[in-house]
Amino acid sequence: EFRRAVKRDAKVRLAITGPSGSGKTYTLLKLATELGGPIAVVDTERGSAEKYADLFEFDTLPLESFSPDLVPRLIEAAVKQGYRSLVIDSLSHFWSGTDGELDQVEKVKRRLRDNGFAAWREITPKHNRMIDAMLGAPLHILVSLRVKTEWVLETDERSGKTKPRKIGLQPVMRDGIEYEFDVCGDKARL
Repeated sequence: EFRRAVKRDAKVRLAITGPSGSGKTYTLLKLATELGGPIAVVDTERGSAEKYADLFEFDTLPLESFSPDLVPRLIEAAVKQGYRSLVIDSLSHFWSGTDGELDQVEKVKRRLRDNGFAAWREITPKHNRMIDAMLGAPLHILVSLRVKTEWVLETDERSGKTKPRKIGLQPVMRDGIEYEFDVCGDKARL
């Protein structure tokens, strides 16, 4: 049965994409500070968030292994410890880093003798649980995403030769990730 909509204590789900050095970490810390502390930072960038420790007040947890299974547990720990915002810098590592989704798919493919479809059938539920945990978290979730250059191949009408053309930047993460957030901004354009 339908009922009147009521504005509740909504939490922000925000992603910022951009190349290295574009200010993603700084921007996320600035936004988290404005949302009100305390702030927890999951640092996948070998301590790079701590470069801003003189400008922002936050606690950090450096990681070197990036299984998507960790994200729900990280969120649970942040909630239990009373944080209002969780910054994941960068979520891309849970896709392409050590023990990330792509790494896990390759391991499953080897075990299953190169059956890629079966491998993704094993890893996709882990990705979905990671996304569900972020969407259902009772705190603000702010993430950065690395980007890669996206290219298309085009045929030159005069020469008939195929040549690549740069068409933009794409987040380093599973396709469609940008639809999982309330706001997904491109730091190169902000």
